[in-house]
Amino acid sequence: MEELYLRDDLARAWSGADPFERAAAVTGDVYRAVANRRTVRFETGGRAYFAKIHGGAGWGEILKNLLTLRLPVIGARNEFEACRHLAGAGVSAPAVAGFGERGSSPARRFSFVVCDALDGRDSLEDVLEGWRVRPPSPADKWALVRAVAAFAAELHAAGVIHRDFYVCHLLLDRKAWSSGRAELAVIDLHRARVYGRIPSRWLRRDLAALLFSVLDAPLSRRDWLRFLAVYRGRDWRDVLREEGELWRAVHRRALALYRKGRRKGLVAAERAGS
Repeated sequence: MEELYLRDDLARAWSGADPFERAAAVTGDVYRAVANRRTVRFETGGRAYFAKIHGGAGWGEILKNLLTLRLPVIGARNEFEACRHLAGAGVSAPAVAGFGERGSSPARRFSFVVCDALDGRDSLEDVLEGWRVRPPSPADKWALVRAVAAFAAELHAAGVIHRDFYVCHLLLDRKAWSSGRAELAVIDLHRARVYGRIPSRWLRRDLAALLFSVLDAPLSRRDWLRFLAVYRGRDWRDVLREEGELWRAVHRRALALYRKGRRKGLVAAERAGS
């Protein structure tokens, strides 16, 4: 089994070489390296890219995920399909320059996805951290809350669940923000799933992950209510009256994730009991 897609620019840069061998040997700035996956920023042909290279996950990893009722990530296909799907839906995500998959066994399959680098952007996690030192103006805070809510609504309306929907995976365009426009893009879609209709439990998980990731940020209950209004496109009072159980479940799960993070030393603030 083999599948290969190379956009013209990457095909020219990798001309004369086996694309799978070229992907496996790519070098540059390593952003992540785990047992079976590397994320590397590299430049070739005058352009900057991010490559995610997946080796075989192994049956042990696949079985471990299945036994804990988690969907295993066994290659680059999720990210490839999610990025292409979002591009078609007009939701900002990395543009795919290349994808390859080789091997019939899911435990040994080699795959890669290469996307354009999203330069000139800051992680929202870093932006919010900066707010601790220099609080934003009310207008800036509201603009960003509105932008995140609208982006989350567009992502989910497109049928995509991120499955790691934290603010660190949302990037803010630096130039646009300096001009007063909050333009976002989503990254790290290797666990994403595309649905015709999103199951409610996955929607709750995505929204809870987003809320969890801002519990330490200088945001108020009013900001959260503003988020609800923009995300659902109607008055927050109507949202809570009609969907109260959904949003209570989102809040409970976010707090549970926060407490778990504190136990593991991943968060340090004192809001888990709030």
